Amino acid sequence: MSAHSEFGKLKSLFIKKAASAFIDDAHISQHWEALNYLGKPNIAKALEEYEAFEQILKDHGAELLYLPKDDTVNMDSIYCRDAAIATEKGMIICNMGKEGRIKEPAAEQRAFEANGIAVLGVINAPGTVEGGDVAWLDAKTLAVGHTYRTNEEGIRQLTALLQPLGVTVISVSMPHYKGPSDVFHLMSVLSPVDSNLAVVYSPLIPIVFRNELIARGYELVEVPDAEFDSMGCNVLALAPRVCLMVKGNPITKQRLENAGCKVIEYYGEEISVKGGGGPTCLTRPVMRA
Repeated sequence: MSAHSEFGKLKSLFIKKAASAFIDDAHISQHWEALNYLGKPNIAKALEEYEAFEQILKDHGAELLYLPKDDTVNMDSIYCRDAAIATEKGMIICNMGKEGRIKEPAAEQRAFEANGIAVLGVINAPGTVEGGDVAWLDAKTLAVGHTYRTNEEGIRQLTALLQPLGVTVISVSMPHYKGPSDVFHLMSVLSPVDSNLAVVYSPLIPIVFRNELIARGYELVEVPDAEFDSMGCNVLALAPRVCLMVKGNPITKQRLENAGCKVIEYYGEEISVKGGGGPTCLTRPVMRA
């Protein structure tokens, strides 16, 4: 069992149901534009999509822990990966770089403590770290995107918290892309799905980091341009080479299958595509086998 993995078999994870995050049409109407959603989610369709997504996780034997409805946060809290990082010694509570999400880490910390899960540390201002910028390459190596959401001071604090655990942090300087208002994380362009296989969108990966992945023995499944905006690069490993992804990315799906992966799809127009949060974003894994 390990918390330091993106691809081991999922044993336990937190999720936040659409009903607890999107709440109702009035809540969506109040927040979706300010949070830079591509369109207003349809609450009925979102609830339907989420129920099917949740069932897939149940069918694969993971223990689901639920983040409760919390009036201090808004609909972006459905993307629960971003507010915390799991480690062998407890959760690291993030400090969000997106202003509309600054209360999510404290809300998650309350839920962790209510479930008896230890907290290793907290990222404090002026440092910022978002969980979508963080990916385990192996049990002792954490890649962290230096983005508009995760800054140098946040990476320094994260490195200090992980050093006693023998973890090396690799800082990855990410490109400007669409600028500060866009949700562009390291995991927008990288999804490890096995110890030696990762889904990548190479046009937005720094050359030095791409070469690092190759040097570590990773085979790269390349996402085509046409499937980047439809979240082809956002792939959740339910187990090694068992992949969950948003429906509508047939080329990436085929390339994964060619690499020996089993691919499961879900409809995610309302809960994923409009808000820029795929299956990795919708889950906060705690332990993997």
